[in-house]
Amino acid sequence: MLYALARPLLFALDPERAHALALGAARLLPASRTAGSPVQAMGLQFPNAVGLAAGLDKNAERVDALARLGFGFLEVGTVTPRPQAGNPRPRLFRLPRARALINRMGFNNGGLDAFMANLSRAEWRGVLGINIGKNADTPIERAGDDYAACLERVYARASYVTVNISSPNTKNLRDLQSPESLEALLARLCALRERLAERHGRRVPLALKVAPDLEAAQVRGIADAVRRHRIEAVIATNTTLSRDGVEGLPDAAQAGGLSGEPLRARATATLSAFAAALGGEADLIGVGGIVEGAHAAEKLDAGASLVQLYTGLIYRGPALVGECISACRERSRTASAASR
Repeated sequence: MLYALARPLLFALDPERAHALALGAARLLPASRTAGSPVQAMGLQFPNAVGLAAGLDKNAERVDALARLGFGFLEVGTVTPRPQAGNPRPRLFRLPRARALINRMGFNNGGLDAFMANLSRAEWRGVLGINIGKNADTPIERAGDDYAACLERVYARASYVTVNISSPNTKNLRDLQSPESLEALLARLCALRERLAERHGRRVPLALKVAPDLEAAQVRGIADAVRRHRIEAVIATNTTLSRDGVEGLPDAAQAGGLSGEPLRARATATLSAFAAALGGEADLIGVGGIVEGAHAAEKLDAGASLVQLYTGLIYRGPALVGECISACRERSRTASAASR
């Protein structure tokens, strides 16, 4: 109710300014009491299946406030080794008629030092995913250096680490989804993970975040690499370069990745394709286009163990979290009853 009153005011502001104001106000919201069904995934126990997607809290500044909304887990970042401003403004655009966003943020963040300092001040100790990427000025052939630096630095604090190779807003980043590049990157990170596991006495799961704009052969190739390197999860999906569903709308021609409801079918189809290709050998996290509780349950039906929200929160506010938790709980109960 409060968000419904505040939304017109927020939507009258520049999207980035509104984002910062809403994030800052999250600490004023009452804690959610929606009960969910616990979920086991990636070897971790989640209080419920609904998480926050990366990108909303890039610098891990609002972990305690966001945890109050009832999420079963939070994913923060994307963080890069060094601070970077991201792409020039304006770089975030609302498409209200489609309940969608287009962004070309470009991994704007304060870098690892600021990110880890923020996390050191957070009191919440729930399931925390940390999403890592490369700096824009790091040559693509040296991307592994940036991912390795991030993994080593965040390892002790993370419940799991997401390797983001699918943002469309960092030049050539999606080239890392090609077979040769992906093989080299995952081999390096998994070898480093084993050394870190021995050092810290804890094996932190790895997740791979993929694009929705993949051909069938690419899905199979990525799934093979995930299986070969024993990556624990695939997050399907990031934003899309497609403009299906928003043609002719104001700002629809802006460069960047499209998220929100028009992404839903494409993201869910990619999720289903990975479910078929992996055959249960890695967990799946469904993200993209969830703006109603039923959309979250749809992701579970497509093979996901967990779901994540971002753009839907811009349009629906915190109430969407509880709605999705309830929908996932009911879907789990129905599936359990059917299996008996």
